[in-house]
Amino acid sequence: MDKERMQEFLAKLPLSVVEAMAMIDSHAHDAGLVFIVDEINRLVGCITDGDIRRWILKGGEVNAPAEKVMYKTPIYLSERDAANAKAVLIKESITAVPIVDDDNKIVDIALSREVSNIKNRKKRLKGVPVVIMAGGKGTRLYPYTKILPKPLIPIGDTPIVERIIDCYVEYGIDKYYMTVNYKKGMLRSYFNDLAPNYGIKFVEEDKPLGTGGSIKLIEDKFDRPLFVTNCDALIRADYSDIYEHHIKCGNDITMVVALKNITVPYGVVNSGENGELLSMEEKPTLSYFINTGMYIINPETIDLIPDATMFHMTHLVEKVMKQGGKVGTYPISEDSFLDMGEFEEMKRMEQKLNIISDK
Repeated sequence: MDKERMQEFLAKLPLSVVEAMAMIDSHAHDAGLVFIVDEINRLVGCITDGDIRRWILKGGEVNAPAEKVMYKTPIYLSERDAANAKAVLIKESITAVPIVDDDNKIVDIALSREVSNIKNRKKRLKGVPVVIMAGGKGTRLYPYTKILPKPLIPIGDTPIVERIIDCYVEYGIDKYYMTVNYKKGMLRSYFNDLAPNYGIKFVEEDKPLGTGGSIKLIEDKFDRPLFVTNCDALIRADYSDIYEHHIKCGNDITMVVALKNITVPYGVVNSGENGELLSMEEKPTLSYFINTGMYIINPETIDLIPDATMFHMTHLVEKVMKQGGKVGTYPISEDSFLDMGEFEEMKRMEQKLNIISDK
């Protein structure tokens, strides 16, 4: 790895958890980690996206010092053992291993995706159903949606819904349900012509039923938790880990949530009694977790959806909670959630996917 590229995987303290997430998003998304070094590039720790997720799920603050999350004894190799990088990456099931000199300074980084013949080790989810909610009109994307249904709007040269399905196909999933309404004939025709090596059952709404109501129209009975997802957002995450998290936590519903950072474009003041100025902060960043529209739900929750009624997934979440069920979250980073609900977000999605567009 060249020196300039290597620097993108290195971070120095002090650093916050949210800053570490941003670094992983910006430069090291495929590896899912950054290495922490001191002022002369000596290895002192490592932070992975999994470390950050576990911290958040324990109730940790995203603005906390990254040192609280950092793993202080990461796996590494000496320059003399660099030739063993491939074997170590496979044995330890890790995405990257730093190469250090005699002073423990990082001189190179071996990435699993750049070492030839290391196979994709994604855990299989074959047999897990996926419901794609594709019945909306996509009014925010007018006039595109005057011609095409929102799921068929292309990102690059591939419709967004096909890109979404491809993400699941990587995990061996071959069974899909698509709830449709607006311009449903075009969706059917597209996939008939595509003739994919997976199966899609189209579930037709006679009237709009919301993001949850249409699920009740599915006649098949499910014997395991299923994914439910919108048709206009890509989630770049480990789907098998999300699924395992849902089962391990004993959730009835797991909602995938993404970090959203909002910068206040003004100096913020904090005042006390009688307007006394206590402190000032220039253009602070506020961090929230937002609903991505991707869920895992247990089959029993479908019975709580009323028949032939406008009913959204958020209504189902509220109903499960009200009845004492367990609803959990699975946090992902800001750039792991790519939404195309508006034109500016479409451009951002194309940039993140390295797609050149003429739009």
